[in-house]
Amino acid sequence: MKQKSFETASSLQPEEAHKETVMRLKIEKKHPNSKMCFVCGLENSFGLKSKFYELENGQLMAVFSPLQEHQGYPGRLHGGIAATILDETIGRAIMATDSEDLWGVTIDFSMKFRKPIPLDEEVRVFGWVTAEKPRYFTAEGKILLSDGTVAATAEGKYLKMAVDNITESGGADAVGWQVYSDREDPEYIDI
Repeated sequence: MKQKSFETASSLQPEEAHKETVMRLKIEKKHPNSKMCFVCGLENSFGLKSKFYELENGQLMAVFSPLQEHQGYPGRLHGGIAATILDETIGRAIMATDSEDLWGVTIDFSMKFRKPIPLDEEVRVFGWVTAEKPRYFTAEGKILLSDGTVAATAEGKYLKMAVDNITESGGADAVGWQVYSDREDPEYIDI
C-alpha cells in the first residue's frame, strides 16, 4: 500500500503541492457482521466479507479486499459490486447516529462513478447521515482509492427498520449478527 504524507498542503513546496493531505481518525467501535450476507457475511465464500467501523467523526467506514470473482472489466471492481457496498454502508450509517439495532432499508439510491476501482487494493467506503426523520433518513457515501482519490459517490433515502424485523429466519441471532473481534482491527484509520 502506498505511504501517505501527513504534511499539510500549505507546508509543501509548489512542486510538491500535488501530494495528498492525510487525516487520521480514531475508530470508535466495530459494527456487527453476519454469516451469509453478500456484503458482511463472514461465511459467504463469494461475498465481500466487509468490516464496518464507526469513526470519531460520526461516519461509518466499510473495508474489504475484492476477489477476482468481483471483477467487471479485467482488473476492475464490477460497478454493481461498487453500488452494493455503497448502498450497504450508507444504509448502515444510521447505526452510528441512532441505534446499533436500527437499519436502513433502501427506498431510493443513486450513484456516480468517477474512477475505476482496482481489484488489487483494499477498498474503503464511507457513509454518513445527512438528514433524519422519524421513519426515514437520507445519507451519502463515497468510495476512496488508496491514494485518497474519490472513485464513486452515492446518495439515498432509507426506511428505518429494526434489524430483527428485516430477517425472516428467527431474528439477528439466527443469522449470526454480532461483532466478531479480529486482531487486525485497526485503532485508527488514515484517509
